[in-house]
Amino acid sequence: MKALEQYLEWLSNGVWGPPLLILLVGTHLFLTVRLRFIQRYLGTAIRLSFQRTAEGEGDVSHFGALTTALAATIGTGNIVGVATAVAAGGPGAVLWMWLTGIFGIATKYGEAVLAIKYRITTPQGAMAGGPMYALERGLHARWLGVVFAVLTAIAAFGIGNMVQANSISAMVVETFGVRKWITGVLMTACTAVVILGGIKSIANVCEKLVPFMAVFYVVGCTILLVMHAAAIPETLRLIVSTAFTGQAAVGGFVGAGVREAMRFGVARGLFSNEAGLGSAPIVAAAAQTKTSVRQALVSSTGTFWDTVVVCAMTGLVLVNSGEWTNGLRGAALTKAAFGDIPVVGPVVLTVGLLTFVFSTILGWSYYGEKAAEYLFGVGVITPYRMLWVAAVMVGSVVPLPAVWDFADIANGLMAVPNLISLILLSGVIVAETREHLWDQE
Repeated sequence: MKALEQYLEWLSNGVWGPPLLILLVGTHLFLTVRLRFIQRYLGTAIRLSFQRTAEGEGDVSHFGALTTALAATIGTGNIVGVATAVAAGGPGAVLWMWLTGIFGIATKYGEAVLAIKYRITTPQGAMAGGPMYALERGLHARWLGVVFAVLTAIAAFGIGNMVQANSISAMVVETFGVRKWITGVLMTACTAVVILGGIKSIANVCEKLVPFMAVFYVVGCTILLVMHAAAIPETLRLIVSTAFTGQAAVGGFVGAGVREAMRFGVARGLFSNEAGLGSAPIVAAAAQTKTSVRQALVSSTGTFWDTVVVCAMTGLVLVNSGEWTNGLRGAALTKAAFGDIPVVGPVVLTVGLLTFVFSTILGWSYYGEKAAEYLFGVGVITPYRMLWVAAVMVGSVVPLPAVWDFADIANGLMAVPNLISLILLSGVIVAETREHLWDQE
């Protein structure tokens, strides 16, 4: 068993190694150039995303699709993942993470254009779309679509469900001393209530939960920064300068070169905003939209909120606290940085993690369900939801590192068929953008 775990961990590190990171960043840059720096439409995109009016065919509003995608995207990676990056790559990792987010906007946009262009309406009248349909209908490579769907269905149970449930139950034990199975039962009940109602019910909850949790967390971080305001200029200087020079050893911090700062910043940025992994376009395809471009603009703001806002706030709080110089890593580092401020700090961290994690379980349930539906047809939906609810309970009580590494590997591999479709169909993305955006100016 131990040998299997070590092998899977080795494989997971291999999958998430330099080749995949280079492929993802390369696609971000390629699409940014091909789409004439689509990021300049960010203002328009944010304005569109707050419209809740129904327009055109679809299951949920622009806002509903965006918040459901954000629910899945904003997770422990935005808090603990950022801490891992700072612990391993120094303060400079924050800048690289931020840049990854800015270029990732183009990829997130491209994914959504394809998802809506190639989506289908199921016999039951619901929308279905995402990379598997783009691969099948755009590239006529159904086998690649099947590969993508299998990987998505596996990844969903790991990073989208059990890992998240386990991190909540472990945190509740640590903070409040409540037993794991109690947390498990409560969380399983909450999940069941929401997801058994399908996408409309999920979007309905996410529309309320996501803005609350994001605003609560960002305001909380802002309060922490204001209380340590004197250190902010030095923090910003550190983040920018060490991104290009590396950070020497300080106190318990081992030191990190530019390579580490880049590698960990970029990897955590990609892992957190999921641009290029092909998950978010699955829910973008359910949106009511007049043109593919309108929803794609809205979808692309997900990367902005996730990385450029939420991750950046965490990064500032962590570096500003100075705790990273004590050689702490991951969750211990976040706990120490937020714990510097009595009462307010731990509350912001605990509420932040609980809501971020629970919303991830909701958002990913839809991704996994759509992948299963693509493989086995509509009959699989109800059993899949039952299985999903059961997995929340199992995940809260039993830590299964082998399952998680396996899911991690599947999650990284999802990017491969998706990036193939993005690069080969980039002409289609450009044509749609020209017709619905550039020619309208």
